[in-house]
Amino acid sequence: MKMMSGKAAVMAALLLAHHVAWAAEVDEARDALQTTDEDVTQEKNLEEVFQAAEKQYSLLPSGEMSLNFSSSYNYYRDDRIDIAIDENTGNISRFRIEQDAQHAFSSSLSLDYGIWNNLTFNTRLPVSYKYDTQKDVSQAALGDVSFSLRYQPFPVKPGAMNTTLYTTLSTPTGDSPYDINVNEEVSSGSGYYSVGAGVSASKVIDPVVLFGSLGYTYAFDATELNQVRGGQILNEVQPGDSINFSMGMAYSLSYEVSLSASYQQSYNFETNFLFEDYTAASEDSTSSVINTSLGLRTSSNRIVNLSFGFGLTEDSPDVLLGLSLPIDFSGLKPGA
Repeated sequence: MKMMSGKAAVMAALLLAHHVAWAAEVDEARDALQTTDEDVTQEKNLEEVFQAAEKQYSLLPSGEMSLNFSSSYNYYRDDRIDIAIDENTGNISRFRIEQDAQHAFSSSLSLDYGIWNNLTFNTRLPVSYKYDTQKDVSQAALGDVSFSLRYQPFPVKPGAMNTTLYTTLSTPTGDSPYDINVNEEVSSGSGYYSVGAGVSASKVIDPVVLFGSLGYTYAFDATELNQVRGGQILNEVQPGDSINFSMGMAYSLSYEVSLSASYQQSYNFETNFLFEDYTAASEDSTSSVINTSLGLRTSSNRIVNLSFGFGLTEDSPDVLLGLSLPIDFSGLKPGA
């Protein structure tokens, strides 16, 4: 390959670094906003509205299991700059704005097991289907499997705040964005391990539940990569950590119907991309969404949730739709 002049090489490297970092930053923001079972979700708080005074602890009783199915649709739309620099003159030979949209359908099975009355183990198995309009590529694949523990240090007391501590481990079982052909494939996972911890709190003011959460996620480096990006070889990615919080309220309209509204935000620190010849870094990013949810009690122990949301920043999904409901197995969930 013919070498550029010093000025042209610097310009090309800077533009390539910015493009790679920006594209990865968008992917990180999308992943950060994926709802996980240890977060304070509207579904959990709608259930708490229905069952506020029924249990001493709001977690699963010791020895009991529950299986839940959830499905969601996210729509992303981005405007991307496609730029090329002439190797001989260093002048820009191509400059255009490309419109890229991605439709993401995902579903997951979440299994909870009550170790103690105040300690619950959870594992989540996600599957996703994505279609990218710019690449004209679609793909269905397994996502990142996660494991978590939720601990409630104090019993629920009428009028008092209910506090839950959580920790989670996310594994890179999905298709990594750093292993695929970026021009022909879409990823289904983050590509690295991460560990998170946080606290969630809620307070019942009948018929309203106020809730919120605060968490921190540490991301491990993705090493021994060999991915071609922009004509360069990507060897390592040092993902940035993230801080997330949420807050909202749930309101019981009747014994069978409840509504919820929440705000969720994630702040992602910069990510470093180590290529053979240079290092690129993304800027810090902020992702935020507003969500509303409708809970319908279809039986004494079954609540179906429908949700709708939209993003407030460019790094957030434009549209979010969701459905979740419990699955009863004979002998698995008592009272089915």
